[in-house]
Amino acid sequence: MHAARNVLLCSKDCLCLFVCPTGATDTEDGQVDFSKCLDGCRLCIDACPSHALYLVPDNYALPQKKSDEMKSCLKKLAKAKIEQECLSASLEKSAKNPIERQLAHSFAKSNRIMAEDCVREAGFMLPQSEEVRSLLAGLLEQEQPEGFPREVVEELLTLLG
Repeated sequence: MHAARNVLLCSKDCLCLFVCPTGATDTEDGQVDFSKCLDGCRLCIDACPSHALYLVPDNYALPQKKSDEMKSCLKKLAKAKIEQECLSASLEKSAKNPIERQLAHSFAKSNRIMAEDCVREAGFMLPQSEEVRSLLAGLLEQEQPEGFPREVVEELLTLLG
């Protein structure tokens, strides 16, 4: 692990310069020299009054495989979130009070983000996955509304092989 700096948070108090045993921190350009940074030292992080420094792992754990049951639950949850997004969007359109409109808009956006996360975790956002190929093929088999980008879906399927 090595330290990194969020330059937007840095208050330039420079305590990190005084405690870093290797001189890896540089407040002029905001960078931390990873080649000098000691693995997991934390001295600069603990000294930073603005909490602009943080540790970044060098290696990340491999993602765990999800069972078919888990994928199914994630898909159901994503569907529920999409329904809640649609409901919130319709409430936003009908709300007369600006606070209610803003709240409904926030709910709609929040549900969209959660649905996207569920879909990604269920395996649909990986372009190489069989789930994506199946989804695209299913879209071509169904009757789609006018303006549906059929050529784009066909091209994606061709690219995926």
